[in-house]
Amino acid sequence: MKNCILSVCLLAVIFAWPQHRGLSEDSFTNSLGMHMVRIPSGSFVMGSADGDWDERPEHAVTLSGAFLLGATEVTNSQYEQFDPSHRRLRGKLGFSKDDDEAAVFVSWNQAVAFCNWLSGKEGKAYRLPTEAEWEYACRAGTATKYNTGDTLPEPFLRNPGISWFPAERTGKDVVPLHVGREPANAWGLHDMHGNVEEWCLDWFGPYAAGKQADPVGPTDGDFRVTRGGSHSTTPEFLRSANRSGTLPDDKSWLIGFRIALAELPATIPLQNLPASLNARNVMQEIPVPAARGVDSGRPYFEGPRQYVNQPPGEDCPVFNRHNHCPAIVNCANGDLLAIWYTCKTEPGRELGIVASRLPFGQNQWQVASPFWDAPDRNDHASALWIDDKGMLYHFNGLSAAATWGSLATIMRTSSDHGATWSKARLIMPEHGLHHMPIESVIRTREGAILVPCDAVTEGEGGSAVLVSRDEGRTWVDPGEGRAKPDFSAGAKGAWIAGIHATFVQLTDGSLLALGRGNNIDGRMPQSTSSDLGENWTYSASPFPPVGGGQRPVLIRLREGPILFCSFGSEVRFLDAAGMQRVGSGLFAALSIDEGKSWEIRRLITDDGPSHEVDGGGNTGKFTMSAISAEPRGYLSICQSIDGVIHLISSKQHYAFNLAWLRTPPPAPR
Repeated sequence: MKNCILSVCLLAVIFAWPQHRGLSEDSFTNSLGMHMVRIPSGSFVMGSADGDWDERPEHAVTLSGAFLLGATEVTNSQYEQFDPSHRRLRGKLGFSKDDDEAAVFVSWNQAVAFCNWLSGKEGKAYRLPTEAEWEYACRAGTATKYNTGDTLPEPFLRNPGISWFPAERTGKDVVPLHVGREPANAWGLHDMHGNVEEWCLDWFGPYAAGKQADPVGPTDGDFRVTRGGSHSTTPEFLRSANRSGTLPDDKSWLIGFRIALAELPATIPLQNLPASLNARNVMQEIPVPAARGVDSGRPYFEGPRQYVNQPPGEDCPVFNRHNHCPAIVNCANGDLLAIWYTCKTEPGRELGIVASRLPFGQNQWQVASPFWDAPDRNDHASALWIDDKGMLYHFNGLSAAATWGSLATIMRTSSDHGATWSKARLIMPEHGLHHMPIESVIRTREGAILVPCDAVTEGEGGSAVLVSRDEGRTWVDPGEGRAKPDFSAGAKGAWIAGIHATFVQLTDGSLLALGRGNNIDGRMPQSTSSDLGENWTYSASPFPPVGGGQRPVLIRLREGPILFCSFGSEVRFLDAAGMQRVGSGLFAALSIDEGKSWEIRRLITDDGPSHEVDGGGNTGKFTMSAISAEPRGYLSICQSIDGVIHLISSKQHYAFNLAWLRTPPPAPR
């Protein structure tokens, strides 16, 4: 009898462990059949001195109490005892069909709800592990790249490499996600490297220097941390120190979770860092029109002026080798705000969005500073827009991992000229095609907001349109699920012809769009829609087609005409003497009859002697002269209240007005 009483008492101590830090048992199995492993208290060095920018600085961390951690990730059968509806997601895109495979397509919010449910069910303090707890447990006393050493053995690698799934729908990218099949680390934990990424409790933020005890991350943020890397990614993202993250509502076939059992440390969260340079000291006053300074009746041109300026450090997300794909907006306070992506390689997980501001009244752009960067997610690509009330909108792609083949779409807003932004919200939450924003957002006269998005990953194949009729609260894609069109002349389809589409609304309410690829009769394709993007009709435009490294823009000017800027190898225009001249590169064309006819007015150059300019991006250095303009670049355009048109390419900023466009360039001397 005494032995029975003693056994009951011991069990009570074990299962009530979170209130008792002196845990001595190695493990136990909970009511869902989860094997929970004891992780001892101790100290370790968190981060990596030679890892990614967000793994520095290395710092000593002490975890003052032992805790229990799931030996494996939460499986389908375990999670579905909480959420039976998850069963319908088994096998989505081919993944995680069996009871003992990791539960995927689970958001951070759902993972937390599961922990709360299990806590109530068992009367224990289940939760997600903190980021420090996760890395400490993963390392299990090691200080190498992986808990297996500086290399990861083959059994841990499931479809290693850069995956475009689900855009290409290749069968090799679908791999089994059974838990506990690889060798455990020294503390008895399986699948800490690979299988699926695992949600952690913390908001993502930079590390603080110096020794820390029981850290719990920053006070707030856009992204929740994920750890461990996943299948279908390259091994460096599976390292013990590697940090990833995404929006807490995001779900994919790459992310699952495991649970911890311990009271949350009472540590005070880290304070968020000061705002990035582009969001500091932002003027909130709206300048009076008289202060704008440019006489719209006189020709005005300035540029090219470099807006992509490298900061002192060269490290993602602040700055990297390749800077490309911009968007620009004229804030209501008169500032210009430009954003673009920076990366080592365009498909890379490191790709993030940076920004620069040209404050009103100044003539030099700030150096680049962080704008928005989902950790280890490819953020392809960006659009900015301002509504008639001065509200700024930021649209961006959010990849499941690498590449622009698996994007969801997010939206943020700012009511203070970009000094602060709302939390990013998923407006198209499924990762796939049709979700890469393009710089050409408009509001129609019916009040709808339209955002064009590339519909494919290739260099041609069409653009989709995201439509909101309720001020951005809900969104639809009229082309979703419809067949890829035949883009021949006279045909009709659900997409715009050509990728990187740019469009305007005409006075009769129809839409006019131009894009890259899907050329018709050797010309750039033109698409028109009379039903706000539900259906499009295709024809040949009068313009030469564009190719790699080139993106055109289309805008209705405040004065009424429609302006189109693009590139051509033989651009014909009249000079001030009435003589026809032939040049090449970036040109401006005007239409005063709603796109029925166009006149190429001039090349966009400074009309000076030959000199070298750095076009950045995919452009590189080129020669500018009166007959030679920038040969390629991704363009973005806006017009300020004083009539000045601001056109940026991949690195340079051109400012001019309609009077300059209408003034023929000087004749040769």
